[in-house]
Amino acid sequence: MHIYVKLLEKVSNQSSPTRQLSFGIGHIFIALQLAKQNGHISRDLLGSELSLGGGSIKTLIKHLKTTDMIKTSNAGTILSEKGEKIILQILSHIPKETIIPKSSITVGKFNYAVLIKNIANLIHSGIEQRDIAIKSGVTGATTLIFKDGKFLVPKTNFNALAGESNMQKILMGNLQPENNDVIIIGSDNISKPNAELAAKNAALFTIMNHLKH
Repeated sequence: MHIYVKLLEKVSNQSSPTRQLSFGIGHIFIALQLAKQNGHISRDLLGSELSLGGGSIKTLIKHLKTTDMIKTSNAGTILSEKGEKIILQILSHIPKETIIPKSSITVGKFNYAVLIKNIANLIHSGIEQRDIAIKSGVTGATTLIFKDGKFLVPKTNFNALAGESNMQKILMGNLQPENNDVIIIGSDNISKPNAELAAKNAALFTIMNHLKH
């Protein structure tokens, strides 16, 4: 798995002689997801979903092509065999995601949750995930551990959703967590795409931290 996350880093770390890149591994993850879901991607689709300018989208597509993650065909810009393999591997670790409403456990107007499989033992206080989310430019993030049917605050036995039956129903239905799974909720006061990007940045960071162990 570490190979695939490192490949996302490779795309985001390619040199740009004129300016610093405005996209990172979360943007690349979402771009590959969009290509998988839609069968192809376009600059307009990436621009609307990633909230990046035209120049950044052009550079992102260029970097995806030079690293052989996408290719041009009669159907448009599609995943290459390498890109398909990478996104499937990552989605095996981050298989589900969902928009969620504002609640007592969220810190922004727009909230987006992602599920990471079976790495609860590597979550500390959740501060690491919050800090990664904030670096993405959003309000923050909330990290929960799923264990024995409860959504726990990391390193405690406190059920964070004890008084949030509607939220618990949404997370159970849309994410279908199992014991030792992790849920990261990105929160933003500006837009849903920002919250989604923050959650996925934090999720990828968590996976990379897992690989170090």
